[in-house]
Amino acid sequence: MSYYPAFALILFVYMSFWFLVSLIKKRNDVADLAWGLGFVTLAWVSLFFSGVPTMRGFLVNILVTIWGIRLTSHIYRRNRGKPEDSRYAAWRKEWGSVFYIRSYLQVYLLQGLLLFLIVLPVLYINASASVDFQGADIVGLAVWLIGFYFESVGDRQLKQFVSNPSNKGKIMDQGLWRYTRHPNYFGEVTQWWGMFFIALSIPGALFTIIGPLTITFLILFVSGVPLLEKKYVGRTDFEEYKKRTSVFFPLPPKK
Repeated sequence: MSYYPAFALILFVYMSFWFLVSLIKKRNDVADLAWGLGFVTLAWVSLFFSGVPTMRGFLVNILVTIWGIRLTSHIYRRNRGKPEDSRYAAWRKEWGSVFYIRSYLQVYLLQGLLLFLIVLPVLYINASASVDFQGADIVGLAVWLIGFYFESVGDRQLKQFVSNPSNKGKIMDQGLWRYTRHPNYFGEVTQWWGMFFIALSIPGALFTIIGPLTITFLILFVSGVPLLEKKYVGRTDFEEYKKRTSVFFPLPPKK
């Protein structure tokens, strides 16, 4: 079996496994744990499947692992001891008799497809022969580090804010959240653009732009920003926050 179809099959089995876990646990939000770990799994399997791992391959795999383990750990701690995430709980009621089949197709297999598209720069790097490090590698690593900073620090700041009882019901507008309404989303997207820039050091990598374009589209127009901000529509404090704070790219607050 050729390289990319083999990993598509591995991903199919991986997401099917997590669907079975969701049935046992009776909570679909385990799909959020499967997300980060799926990138880590596919990255390392593809590196060694390629036969001759390269230093660039080890570099991007380490970056993916740092990102994936941190994200998964963050989500696990956030959900531990709590009921199923409200998004999935709502779908459980909304989908009724077709809940299981729709969960398998829409939550797990669709997520697997999106994961496959996003991780393309890493798969391409792992499958490629060794090429000397170039300027694009330095740019890519710098972009990835900026993204990791925004995502990890943004998550930590939000966790600290929410854990303070005096902030209950308030809008988070401190730290990085003063400059963008979604520093963690900005960070996640930026990291995948960093991966793409690293891939550009290898001839023929331009098609892997599918990866960062996919995560950018998802975050900005589908499951990220729109879904989260929908919960705050109509709140006076949030509307004021929107007027002075950039939706995505970090910018100085408007006066």
